[in-house]
Amino acid sequence: MADYKLWNALKDAKKYRWVELSHALNNESPYWSGIPEGSVELAKTVWDWGKPELECLIQTFKFPGQFGTHIDFPGHFIKGKALSEKYDVNDLIFPLVVIDISEQAKKDPRYAVTVEDIKAYEAKYGPIPDGALVALRSDWYKKWPDMDALSGIDAEGKENAPGWSLEALEYIYKVRNAAANGHETLDTDSSAVAEKKGDLACERYVLDNDKLQVEVLANLDKVQPAGAVVIVSYPRIEGATGLPARVWAITE
Repeated sequence: MADYKLWNALKDAKKYRWVELSHALNNESPYWSGIPEGSVELAKTVWDWGKPELECLIQTFKFPGQFGTHIDFPGHFIKGKALSEKYDVNDLIFPLVVIDISEQAKKDPRYAVTVEDIKAYEAKYGPIPDGALVALRSDWYKKWPDMDALSGIDAEGKENAPGWSLEALEYIYKVRNAAANGHETLDTDSSAVAEKKGDLACERYVLDNDKLQVEVLANLDKVQPAGAVVIVSYPRIEGATGLPARVWAITE
């Protein structure tokens, strides 16, 4: 019998756990308030059963690029930078690094991951590998689909959500040469950083440096901190600043 290396590799890969890292979407799923109402219309029937010409069902789907679990491309924040068509399929599979800040986020919902947090991870698991997707586990995904809970809106109307710091992003990209970052929250920046800077400065840094990011991830608590692989998939639509993504990890 023929011995096909990739078929054998797939058999081996299927012995591991495959973990869904994206949220399911429907017409009630939340999105950023700055996007106009009516921007989401999923599974609208435009050709129904019972037509004599062809017995089938056809639907249309309308949604913002930044909807649910999604990937952001550099052109989302930086005019003239790369959009969706720039990336090949081999740009969308990564070693997955999961930095756990869930305990810190319980104590301080505006917590920003530090370089010290990342160095503590590396002391335990080894250096972040070249080309990794570095994801922050905050357990914030458990608040989905409650938009107020995800934003952490308090009595004063302020947002309270954990996230990245500029120093941590500089470390993973300049020192460790990561390819992408991810998080379970709606935004890259912790609320404290965004408030101090008056901008989503962390997200702007990521995209200005031609990196990718995946937002609103789920189930990072079900993935090993080191050693997993993550795949990010999205429709092959050209000219997009971001797109809803199906994301999954292969983990021990």
